Amino acid sequence: MKHLPLILNWLRALRVDQWTKNGVVMLAWFFSVADSSQRDIVRGWESFLMALAMAGSFSLVSSAFYLLNDVADFESDKLHPVKKFRPIAAGKIHRFNAVRVSLVCFALGSFYPAMVVMLSPCRAQAYATIIAYVVMQCLYTAFLKHIPYVDVITLAAGFVLRAIAGAAIITAYISPWLLICTFTLSLFLALCKRRCEMENSPASREVLKLYHPTALKISIIASGLAAVGEYLTYTITSKMGVRFALLPSTAIFVFLGIARYASIALRGDKSAERPERLLLSDKWLWIAIFGYAAMALIAVASGL
Repeated sequence: MKHLPLILNWLRALRVDQWTKNGVVMLAWFFSVADSSQRDIVRGWESFLMALAMAGSFSLVSSAFYLLNDVADFESDKLHPVKKFRPIAAGKIHRFNAVRVSLVCFALGSFYPAMVVMLSPCRAQAYATIIAYVVMQCLYTAFLKHIPYVDVITLAAGFVLRAIAGAAIITAYISPWLLICTFTLSLFLALCKRRCEMENSPASREVLKLYHPTALKISIIASGLAAVGEYLTYTITSKMGVRFALLPSTAIFVFLGIARYASIALRGDKSAERPERLLLSDKWLWIAIFGYAAMALIAVASGL
């Protein structure tokens, strides 16, 4: 048990608790289940396991860049009221070791999609997508994170690449509207995070000095409304929307969830800096989530 503190420090440095973000990779599989035209693709466990393994690959690659970002932001993280306790910023993990482990994570994360392409060349887009994600993250770590609005656009684009990779690995179709909605919702969450950082720890990122408070608020509201509109368009125009007539009604709960999250972020509540934690702690967001799930089940049941 003497190594337990070190293990916990590495788990924190790898941001294992943020691997849930890579659940976006499963979007194509999830929506294909209810799409009668793609039922053969998702039959059995093979496609589910392939998509899940792709989510695992993105988790490892993401962890590699978390480590590299912490190494690059070592000095600024020490000024942050929360980030200063991260293992690398606190000196609990040496920066050289963090770089070495990041290379191992990258190698392990890219191994699975590379093997799939070797065995099934028709899935080459999945490997190309994760490589595009790696290149984009390298550019982000190098200089994109220092450019206002470009930094959050890059983060949002990363979620779109995850969704594309999830579709490519099982050769499923994914609606362009769903990809656009994924981008806009991710952009909304990233902007909310910047708003809270600006309010609570302006010295933590140099780029925060370049954001204008009013423009940031307008961007949050605009991206949130756009995400709702795009989701509604998807539920109306997609094959699923045609089959399940009640599916557009789920947009009500999407709107409620986004409105609640925006209200928290706009008042500068630091809890909005960690979406994965806020979703588990705010009762109104829970109501929106369970309401969405219940309405989605009703919509699907009525269309069967």
